[in-house]
Amino acid sequence: MQRLLVEPPVGGVLVGSLLDAARFWTRILKEHALFIRLGLPADQVELRAEAQAFFDLFEELETRVNEVQSIDPGLLQDLIDAVNGIIAFKRRLLGLQVECKIAPCLYPLLVDHITREAVNFLNLLKDGAPEDPLDAILAIEVFWLRQMKEHIEFVRGLLDPSERLLIVETDAFSATFSRLLEEARDLASMNFQAQPDSFNTVTRFTDTALENLTRLRDFKAAAHELALLCQLLSIVSTPLLLDHIRREADRALVEIGALRELLDGGEE
Repeated sequence: MQRLLVEPPVGGVLVGSLLDAARFWTRILKEHALFIRLGLPADQVELRAEAQAFFDLFEELETRVNEVQSIDPGLLQDLIDAVNGIIAFKRRLLGLQVECKIAPCLYPLLVDHITREAVNFLNLLKDGAPEDPLDAILAIEVFWLRQMKEHIEFVRGLLDPSERLLIVETDAFSATFSRLLEEARDLASMNFQAQPDSFNTVTRFTDTALENLTRLRDFKAAAHELALLCQLLSIVSTPLLLDHIRREADRALVEIGALRELLDGGEE
């Protein structure tokens, strides 16, 4: 089997089933469309309408995947078509931003970030996950650690400057996840070059990553609760955004945790 090191994008990790992943990602992409619409200027009527259309499309797909017990070929193709469509929309939006043709209340890196997530889902739908456990866990760790690092950077940029203690906490998380991401990339490169049968350092690193992901997940959950209680000074457009990134942290924990068990031989 040819072993690939590609970042970004990577194939997804099948945890439980493709249906399980589809249920997670259709909701995530639906919410991406909402966040885009909320961040676009009022005069961008056509772009806002496109974002709403994608929200409606993924809401319909979310209902469909929640009502079935397996993904048949027709549903799979509908998912692939919808994800291809929102990827093209996000890339077009990012192009307009970097060419200074529009100035939405959306970081260009955020649009790139959510495009990466859609590409990850598309690769999962089309190709599945790498078969080798080492390839799979390192690929998904690089993917999720980058997403988590950027989440905390986005949150920091949305906090009111008066939230000094929270800003200090986000800075600490940003430094930690920057280091974890660089180490994951280094380990992935070593694994690609050496193609070892075992790589015990990856096990140790994964345990450290899971520990820090749990801490970050808890921080996001606490921030969401503060926003719901109107106890957080920020320019977060909706508390749903904080719940959204908390759910992604939960997903990272599930995917990486499942692969961590494979490194130990599963149920041995």
